[in-house]
Amino acid sequence: MPHTIPSSSPPPCPSSSPAVFAGEGLLCVRGERAVFANLSFRVEAGDALLLVGPNGSGKSSLLRLMALLLHPASGRLTWDDRSVADDSEAHAARTRYVGHLDAIKPVLALRENVAFWARLAGAGTTHVDAALEAFNLTRLAQVPGRLLSAGQKRRANLARLVAAPAPLWLLDEPTTALDRASIALLEDRLARHRAEGGMVVLSTHQDIVLPGARVLALDRFAPGLARPASARPLLEPAS
Repeated sequence: MPHTIPSSSPPPCPSSSPAVFAGEGLLCVRGERAVFANLSFRVEAGDALLLVGPNGSGKSSLLRLMALLLHPASGRLTWDDRSVADDSEAHAARTRYVGHLDAIKPVLALRENVAFWARLAGAGTTHVDAALEAFNLTRLAQVPGRLLSAGQKRRANLARLVAAPAPLWLLDEPTTALDRASIALLEDRLARHRAEGGMVVLSTHQDIVLPGARVLALDRFAPGLARPASARPLLEPAS
């Protein structure tokens, strides 16, 4: 099992957050193509859901649906049995989405980038330094974004999760450009978030330790092949 590198604890997620995020009968259409159909899922407090499937199966699209950056052609998303579409602002406040592209402002220092995202999320800058420490970025705090490596940019984007705490983390290929030590930092952060009652949904093509996570295979929901979702334990990569 890969070694998990300890780091400082993030602020706890709000204890009043509802405990269940779910989707039922989701149909995703991009352009004129149905990406997946009749897809359902359920994520409870402390859960992790790993999205797997070949390119084009809809992993990124599902994460964007969950973040309300896209809307399903049919089906519904609920939080504590209430449609998230009824209060999109509330859903945005409880969600942190990190896409596969690293939106770093090149003229801002790394710390300024993280502080900008935290303020944008309404969290202020109280947790920015803890966020940098969590992803081993403190020594790079004043480095302009344009000088950061791909791995450093990725860690800076992941630092948003700590800088602006929220119950639901939606992560699209979060391990891209990360070395093994940085993946261990992410694994540690994911474990802490789940232990505090947070939820994680992510896609990745690399090995990642997610004890007790469930796997959702997107290719099982290709139009014409869709059937009810099932889950199986995620086996941890061997050390």
